[in-house]
Amino acid sequence: MTQTGLGSRMQPRLLDALYSEAMLLADEARAYFDEVGRVEREALDPLIRVSFSCESLKVTTRLMHIIAWLLTQRAVQCGELRPNDALDPARRLGAAPITEAGLLAMLPTKARNMIEASTNLHRRVALLDDALDMPVLGASPVLSMYRRLQDAF
Repeated sequence: MTQTGLGSRMQPRLLDALYSEAMLLADEARAYFDEVGRVEREALDPLIRVSFSCESLKVTTRLMHIIAWLLTQRAVQCGELRPNDALDPARRLGAAPITEAGLLAMLPTKARNMIEASTNLHRRVALLDDALDMPVLGASPVLSMYRRLQDAF
């Protein structure tokens, strides 16, 4: 039996903290890649410059997936979305775009920091997303069946 109640058991403070962290990082990334990063990008070799631009898109992608997932979990907690609906593959976190270590070493320090921070945050949120599929320990089989019936209707 899979776990459908993690979203409702997940601490709102944890979701709020992760959401704040994601939004702050998104704002920092936007400011960096739109301002300082442009100057640093121009100093790079042309091929690395293209990779730099791709990495800025990867950072944005990671962060937007994280934010969407966190908003889904908030919707579950507020009763706007059923826990089973949050298990739909379209509402799951999904895999993060990968950054090659060799490329990472060639990028400016601030860009590396942004990439690493977004990757780290995605990894932490992915652990929570993966936990949605874990069995509920100590749950009553009758209560579990009742919840499944309740979610079905």
